[in-house]
Amino acid sequence: MSTADAAPAAGTPPTAAAPAAPARRAPPKSARRRSREFALQGLYQWLVSAAPVAEVEAHIAQLEHFDKCDRAHFDALLHGCIEEAATLDAVLARHVDRKTSLLSPVEHAALLIGCFELSRCIEIPYRVAINEAVELAKSFGGTDGHKYVNGVLDKCAGHLRPDEAAAGRRR
Repeated sequence: MSTADAAPAAGTPPTAAAPAAPARRAPPKSARRRSREFALQGLYQWLVSAAPVAEVEAHIAQLEHFDKCDRAHFDALLHGCIEEAATLDAVLARHVDRKTSLLSPVEHAALLIGCFELSRCIEIPYRVAINEAVELAKSFGGTDGHKYVNGVLDKCAGHLRPDEAAAGRRR
């Protein structure tokens, strides 16, 4: 028996355990971030199964905490990315190293969302659109997939928002 396992000697008070550090809570997710996460899951389902968008949307709407997302942004992302997939893939094809159909479905979905926000959601700063897609890839994708997403979307930003991207790079 080791001394750590031994009972304290008679008359010796037990040693007090060090107080546990308080658990760190992640900040609550914004409704917009949740909408991107649910859109990514829907796009993943669509890319893998080619299910109709209505079926994908019905499935995603049943997931836990869906009621806490920005429904309008979710709808814009899911429907917009699917409806404009060929156009978005054409933009992405200029900056990826293989056919978009050969990309991981998670990274492909994150790239579609980032590219869609860069091209259609002008009110979202380009750095935010890129960062949010990178965060999706970190949360749902492979080990270094987020680096790939970041590099591709940075190049897309130079193409889709040249003035904003150039001003951001000068800073």
